[in-house]
Amino acid sequence: MINNDLYKRQYVIAAIAILIVAIYIVRLFALQVVDKSARERAENIALVHQTIYPPRGLIYDRNGELLVYNQPIYEVLMVVHDMNTKEHSFDTLTFCQAMQIDRQAFEHRMAEIRDRSKNKGYSQYRPQIYMTQLNSSDVAPLQEALYKLPGVSIRKRTLRDYTYASAAQVLGSIGEVNQRDIDRDDYYQSGDYSGRDGIERTYEKVLRGQKGVEILMRDNRGCIQGSYKNGENDRLPVAGENITLTLDIQLQMLAEQLLQGKIGSAVAIEPSTGEILALASNPTWNPALLIGRQRSSNYNALLNDPTKPLMNRATQAQYSPGSTFKIIQSLVCLQEGAITPNTLYPCSGPGSTPIKCTHHHGSPVHLLNAIEQSCNPYFWQAFRDMLEKNGYGKNNENFRKRYQLWVDDVQTFGLGQRFADSDLSEQSSGSIPTVAQYDKTYGKTGWRALTIRSNSIGQGEVLVTPLQLANVAATVANGGYYITPHLQKCDSLLEHVHHTAVDDKYFPVVRAGMGRVMTNGTGRHYALPDSIKSAGKTGTVQNRNGRDHAIFIGFAPLDNPKIAVAVVVENAGFGATWAAPVASLMMEQYLTDTIRRTDLFNRISTSVLNSNVKHY
Repeated sequence: MINNDLYKRQYVIAAIAILIVAIYIVRLFALQVVDKSARERAENIALVHQTIYPPRGLIYDRNGELLVYNQPIYEVLMVVHDMNTKEHSFDTLTFCQAMQIDRQAFEHRMAEIRDRSKNKGYSQYRPQIYMTQLNSSDVAPLQEALYKLPGVSIRKRTLRDYTYASAAQVLGSIGEVNQRDIDRDDYYQSGDYSGRDGIERTYEKVLRGQKGVEILMRDNRGCIQGSYKNGENDRLPVAGENITLTLDIQLQMLAEQLLQGKIGSAVAIEPSTGEILALASNPTWNPALLIGRQRSSNYNALLNDPTKPLMNRATQAQYSPGSTFKIIQSLVCLQEGAITPNTLYPCSGPGSTPIKCTHHHGSPVHLLNAIEQSCNPYFWQAFRDMLEKNGYGKNNENFRKRYQLWVDDVQTFGLGQRFADSDLSEQSSGSIPTVAQYDKTYGKTGWRALTIRSNSIGQGEVLVTPLQLANVAATVANGGYYITPHLQKCDSLLEHVHHTAVDDKYFPVVRAGMGRVMTNGTGRHYALPDSIKSAGKTGTVQNRNGRDHAIFIGFAPLDNPKIAVAVVVENAGFGATWAAPVASLMMEQYLTDTIRRTDLFNRISTSVLNSNVKHY
């Protein structure tokens, strides 16, 4: 008779055996398919994946001048597992002597490498970066001592270098990636570099190229035995693409030279294409300061400088536009029927109210004379008549609608907003105050044209950047449209055309007025040589924190514009004294390829208006 207990027990044993096998299968599946870390650890013991970094793309100016190139640098790598084996022992003293460090520094760095909170990609079987950005003389002693240093290797990489000590804010810099970069883009791993600002950041994915990999095989003692499968699975790196910028490096250097000893900026644009010819901001620095092992200390010096050299004033600083805004005011008032070219307004000079004139000239004044003489009362009265065409009484919605119309028209010149379709990453938007802003400040019935009269002459709540001012000059030069200002010389960007709300027929009279500024008005002392006619408008902007800012916008030649310029010199006084000559010399250089007014050049380039400006 069969023992029922024994009979049932065999099923229990079988079930347990099946369960154990199932657990092993599930676990193996998880380790090999679901959780790749175990497989990677096993592979890391047998294989070493060496990253081969591609050379970064080169950067040229519009004339083919090489601006940014690559130089070789070296990294010291360590495979921690290989540093001490049965056959070999790591010679710490030799390593420290070769690297010119002490034992304490060595131990501190090794602790950092092993700290997974700081080095999330740490594996004792993978090469870890011990030190980077070394030149050939730095690694030469180490190269000779490698036979005493198991687990240590030297890897060649490239580092940026610069042909000219110019255009630092435009070109940008390269820095080590942080954890956020690594989490956001799996291209990067700890120790990689990427563009941190400027063109290097904007076109990072174009410039960086594609990494390659070399797979090496190690034996059971951890020693490298050579290439795995004769390099079958290796991948060559792909170099980054080269970029040609719209900058004219000679014009850029001239602008920076003219701004030495001053705080300010200068922007030049080719009106017909929107290509930025120069984008200078001062204080500035030699871009080579932010490469190599001194990058960190140099960056901190720039960061802590009270004159804020790291701020690109050309695109990020915001100013009241002053009298340069009268150009837009003229066009908008013409468009909305508040004035005609023949409209006359009285001016009593410095005795005018509620806004006085800073010049003495005849009265009454028409539009051409008003632009030429920069007559404040004229533009105040035009602004008032534009806004209060249908009255301004309490609860008068017509006034609010007219102001909104004025805002809409002004914004079509590229003011009050970033150039969203541009490749300039660091921009401020400026400000064109809205109906809602004034309602909040004064109440819906508490404001009228008189309340905001300072806007009529560019001294109110309107704020602009130098880039926007240069674009306004380019827009007037084009007769009513602009192409988005940009830095990469790319034909597709020529399709980014923006038309203003002002009819084309109104631009000739304003251009003529700007021409008279340079022949009879405030810019007459800086007319271009060789009978090249130019157009311009000076501005002197009140500043609560010191002397007035000097501003100028203009373009040349008058009839066939090739260059539009805006210049801001902070705390310098009159626009005609400081900003206008900078712009005039820039236009001369670009149009004639030389500077003939050497006395003017020497005066402006050697004048120091702010003793706090450092030369880096």
